[in-house]
Amino acid sequence: MNFEYEYEQCLEKLNWATKELQVEVEPEKLAEIAELIVQPMTGPWRYFHTPNHIFEVGVSQDAIEVLAALFHDLVYVQVDHSVNFNLSYYLAPYIQETQGKLKIREKNELPKDQTFEMVTSIFGFFVAQVLLPFGGQNEFMSAVVAAKVMETFLTPKHLFQIIACIESTIPFQPISEDGLTATERLYQRLKETNTKLNINLSDGELYETVKKSVRLSNRDVSGFGSPTSIFLDNTWNLLPETNHNLTNGNSYTVCEYRIALEKTEGFINHLNPDLIFRKFDEEPDEKTYKCWVEQAKKNIEVAKIYLGSKIFTLAFIEALSMRLGLNIPLSTMVGELPSQGHIPAHLEDFLPDIHNPYQPQNNLQREVLTLLADGRSQNAVYDMRNSPLSTFMVKYIGFDEVKKQRKRTNDFCQKKISAEEFIDGCNQNLVKTVIEGILELFESRKQAIGGVKKVKYINCNQNH
Repeated sequence: MNFEYEYEQCLEKLNWATKELQVEVEPEKLAEIAELIVQPMTGPWRYFHTPNHIFEVGVSQDAIEVLAALFHDLVYVQVDHSVNFNLSYYLAPYIQETQGKLKIREKNELPKDQTFEMVTSIFGFFVAQVLLPFGGQNEFMSAVVAAKVMETFLTPKHLFQIIACIESTIPFQPISEDGLTATERLYQRLKETNTKLNINLSDGELYETVKKSVRLSNRDVSGFGSPTSIFLDNTWNLLPETNHNLTNGNSYTVCEYRIALEKTEGFINHLNPDLIFRKFDEEPDEKTYKCWVEQAKKNIEVAKIYLGSKIFTLAFIEALSMRLGLNIPLSTMVGELPSQGHIPAHLEDFLPDIHNPYQPQNNLQREVLTLLADGRSQNAVYDMRNSPLSTFMVKYIGFDEVKKQRKRTNDFCQKKISAEEFIDGCNQNLVKTVIEGILELFESRKQAIGGVKKVKYINCNQNH
């Protein structure tokens, strides 16, 4: 990441937005805010929720939306494993850590502060509430920082609208028991907060605030409505943020990678595509909204088969690796990732051509097989874009058998069956073929080492 470039981009957007809102801010203050934003977002574990992401979410000609986008992912406890020290200055008066959990302070500990009261009211949070990782914790704290940082030069109306937009980025909120969407509930809270705190927004301004929040929220999750290869790219960029062992592509174990993909698969399996995008009145228009939802549904279905195929492949390799030890790196079993100037031997180099490969039975299978074979749009830092071994497995036994084995994979991973029982229940010709390929890969390494030793021996003799 280029800190200086991203800092300049952030500063430029802050300058533009404050001028649009016709407020004067000292250049030194804006520079300080730009650094406050970019520093935590360029932390060691940020791969997706980076400055580039907030700039994309903030692609708008609306200053409120731009400012909300810059702040909306500032705090991300699950990724950073902490709250950035510079941000804690703004949060400590209102939030405390108790027994490993973050909570809003008790009433007698809280300072009298209308800005903080505005944030809690818009979010629907309350005094002494425990903040939940997937219940708006990060968005709430990001909104508190945004409001406190900008309260000295923005009006309460501006802050109100920015907070509303940040609240809308809490993803995948369900329909309430009384049938209200997350956006409808937000609209209710905005009306109540506006009256209670005398913010004095007109009905029209409240209405437009909700539309701003919908636009921002939909840009935040736009990847779900993108072509499948881009959707999967985003998924792969998210993986190392919460699976830090993946950051070194040649050292993580087969088991670690398999667990990371299983967590993602579990999330995808429980995701309701109708709760991803937001709609309010004609924002967005019906055609656009339906198009996004349909693409999200397709992406989710593709991801289920894609992830299932890769997880079975990893479990298969993991079971074989247990004949060597308990914590074998994936690179040991299948080969290292290519690096600049070095293309190492890889397992697929030693697998035979399949004379009668499986033919996809429908468009969904066809697309998944293409994604496995040709790859996502781009390589991840810790993984190749394509999946040659999974491609080989699918072509050898077909998607139906992979799906059947995916169920057995759970039994193996949950230790209900042993590694050998899992292997015994797989296609034995496939087992034999892959094992032979692994042995040839190991033999190639043996020969490479032997070649190096020979060269050194000859050189030693020449020196003498």
